[in-house]
Amino acid sequence: MSDTDSVSGTFFTGDRSATRLSFELPRLGIGTAPLGGLFTEVSEDEAARTLRAAGDAGISYFDTAPRYGHGLAEARLGRLLGPAGVREPVISTKTGWLLRPRPDGSPGEVVPDWSERGIRASVESSLTRLGRSHIDILYLHDPDDFPDEVRRTAYPAVRRLREEGLVRAIGFGMNHSAPMAAHVAEFDVDVVLIAGRFTLLDHEALGTLLPLCARTGTAVVVGGVFNTGLLADPSPGAMFNYRPVPEQALARARRCHELCAAHGVPLTAAAVQFPALHPAVTSVVLGCRSAAEVTANVAATRFPVPGELWWSLADEGFVPPELVP
Repeated sequence: MSDTDSVSGTFFTGDRSATRLSFELPRLGIGTAPLGGLFTEVSEDEAARTLRAAGDAGISYFDTAPRYGHGLAEARLGRLLGPAGVREPVISTKTGWLLRPRPDGSPGEVVPDWSERGIRASVESSLTRLGRSHIDILYLHDPDDFPDEVRRTAYPAVRRLREEGLVRAIGFGMNHSAPMAAHVAEFDVDVVLIAGRFTLLDHEALGTLLPLCARTGTAVVVGGVFNTGLLADPSPGAMFNYRPVPEQALARARRCHELCAAHGVPLTAAAVQFPALHPAVTSVVLGCRSAAEVTANVAATRFPVPGELWWSLADEGFVPPELVP
């Protein structure tokens, strides 16, 4: 039993598709955008407690990016993972955007740079902040508007980094599944991170991306399982995909909550465990800004979800019937 199995409970109980990865990717990971200050600042002490809670729970996979707090999330991983007791972390980070600080050293612009020089500069900066000699997974980050640059320079650059051993695996990290599927079809891709498009409220990735990844052996990491908080707290003040929640989405989330409550299951448990129903999904990453959130999210992965609830959710369109265990 691996360390990640100790936190997964009922999580990923079915067979997983074989992947192209040369190493085992933990099934549960922590997304570090909140530790970079997404929506609200997180103190250094709170970040340390968050990572300590993750380490205590046996979590060893951490997803980050230079754009998360203008390098702050990466730097915190570099400073705090060791003291948190995480000895052999698996870290994914991203590239395609360069940080340009102001003359006083404070955060400044974040600019796209898909050239080989820009990719290498981004990776070297990430390695410095992370305090590492290599990166486990390098994603091209949100290249939606740059397909020509990806084809000409960015993908060849990350492929060379993989060949050189500076990066163990390469892929794409995006919020939309159609352009990601096009990249998977065209390029030699080890792994993808799709955010917010395979949730109880959004099945976009099911159409093309997930079947394609299953065929190609591309590992799939799912993020954004709460759709920016709505499936954690379906209230009028919630965010939905980084924007104030529309009334229709709020109504759907509340109905999902009602169905879960009728079976005595927290909505968060169903939301966290839903992506694992698909065999192409290798891992799920959950953004956490506090030790309490780590504890709650780990508990959500362990909470038993009966088949009757999955069928109830399927009857109302929250779960594809073919995925009900």
